[in-house]
Amino acid sequence: MVRVLVYLAIFACLAVGAVWLADRPGEISMVWQGYRIDTSVAIGAIGVVLLAFLVILLWAILRFVFGLPTAFSLSSRSRRRARGFEAVSRGMVAIGAGDPIAAGRYTNEARRFVPNEPLTLLLEAQTAQLSGNRPQAEAAFKAMLDRSETRVLGLRGLFVEAKRRGDMAAARAFADDAVRRSPSLAWANDALLDFHTNAGDWQSARTAVERRAALRLADKAEARRQRAVLLAAEAIEARDSEPERALAAALEAVKLAPGLTPAATLAGRMLSERGDIRKAAKILEAAWREAPHPDVAAAYLDVRPGDSALDRLNRANALAKVRPADPESVLVVAGAAIHAREFQKARETLKPLLAGGPSVRACLLMAELEEAEHGAAGRVREWLARATRAPHDAAWVADGLVSDHWMPVSPLSGRLDAFVWTVPPATLGGRPTAIDDVLADLDDSTRLIEAKADSVTTVEPVAVTPAPAAPEPKPAAIETAPAAASEEPKPEAASGGASAAGAEAVPAPPKVHDPAPAKPVTAQAESSAAPPAVAAKPVIFPVAHAPDDPGPETEPPGEPRKSGFRLFG
Repeated sequence: MVRVLVYLAIFACLAVGAVWLADRPGEISMVWQGYRIDTSVAIGAIGVVLLAFLVILLWAILRFVFGLPTAFSLSSRSRRRARGFEAVSRGMVAIGAGDPIAAGRYTNEARRFVPNEPLTLLLEAQTAQLSGNRPQAEAAFKAMLDRSETRVLGLRGLFVEAKRRGDMAAARAFADDAVRRSPSLAWANDALLDFHTNAGDWQSARTAVERRAALRLADKAEARRQRAVLLAAEAIEARDSEPERALAAALEAVKLAPGLTPAATLAGRMLSERGDIRKAAKILEAAWREAPHPDVAAAYLDVRPGDSALDRLNRANALAKVRPADPESVLVVAGAAIHAREFQKARETLKPLLAGGPSVRACLLMAELEEAEHGAAGRVREWLARATRAPHDAAWVADGLVSDHWMPVSPLSGRLDAFVWTVPPATLGGRPTAIDDVLADLDDSTRLIEAKADSVTTVEPVAVTPAPAAPEPKPAAIETAPAAASEEPKPEAASGGASAAGAEAVPAPPKVHDPAPAKPVTAQAESSAAPPAVAAKPVIFPVAHAPDDPGPETEPPGEPRKSGFRLFG
């Protein structure tokens, strides 16, 4: 619309000028090179306009003629540039599709048409990486360092290549350079944080976390949690060497994340050692409210040294009131009741867990209860056997790794704050509670129970031979010759004191020429009418077990019996 108005204004001006000249007639006379030209003013104006048009046309023709070489050069350059960018585009598509042959062909084409473009260097580096040519990829990334617009991209590529070949010192140098040139780079800040945490430099790691939070590369809640984890790691490391600094770091970590179990446990125990019972109990109760954990419960029960078992039970009841429906509260109260010898309370407390399928720790508590209350070796072994097949309890899990203690960094991925207190998946090979260690520790606690069980009268296996009725046994000496005179069968008394046939036991005759050690004896039964030295097939009597004994042991012969158990948490 504006353009139409402009055209109308120009035509109006021309019309006004023509009318003005028509209203003011006159003559123009010009003499040039002996020629005289007389004309009117209107014709003279038209001639001037035509002359100007011819001059402009001539100038345009001359510019076109003399500008042909340049035009041809620009056109060729434009076509080459267009072909180069098309090759770059197709090369990137080939890299995304995983076609190294096509990517290499388009890379060569792009290098021929647009060799100095940053995208050509990127395509060359990506093609080399796809083809596995690491030296060529590093050369392309180093070439990017010479240009300001690709310098950070080159540092990123060199950082990746250094990590792939395991040169962590070079990778850290590239990340430091990238952060110095562009502080807002997320990958460089994350890399520096990983380097600091893997090296155990907790203070530098905290600085990196604060810088990431200031640049808004991480939200406030995540940064707060990471700072608490780093402070907890620093406190655990300085626990023995610098207790003051360790306590300050643990208290700050608890302030940032009250539910962080290792920080709360360490702060509670150190405050308890200093006599600040009230503050220690407050911190542990807050941690239990956020995330119940056996370590928090153990620290809470030990908050006042020298307390009796009943005092510890009362404290366990108070802690359980914070989270009454949690299984950890049930286990804590049951364990404290067993130590206080409140066996009925322990059984009543464990009933809900046993009804729904007891876990490993519940089975171990029941084994401890059976030993402490009844000393029943059979029941103890039964619960220990159930513990080996029971569902897993919660454990520290990170990246598929099950650990019995917390770590600030995952040993597999190097990720900060990777460990989570949860029930590990059933597909994991390791068990969160070391049942093998439980079975290995059986010697110390169950040996006394087995000694009591051994005092029960049992019938040992005795091998005898069936024989026909014979007269009453006669006290005669045992001959050593194989063809000795006929003897009457004499049933020997078992080690438990009962005879094999259930008859009245008689004293065994003295042995003559018996150098072998004592062992179950196979009685030789011969009558005067029977042929000499004829042995019948022995009959083995089963062994009678104590009422609480579930049956014969399943350990292979020759290995020591494993006894005792240990509770984890």
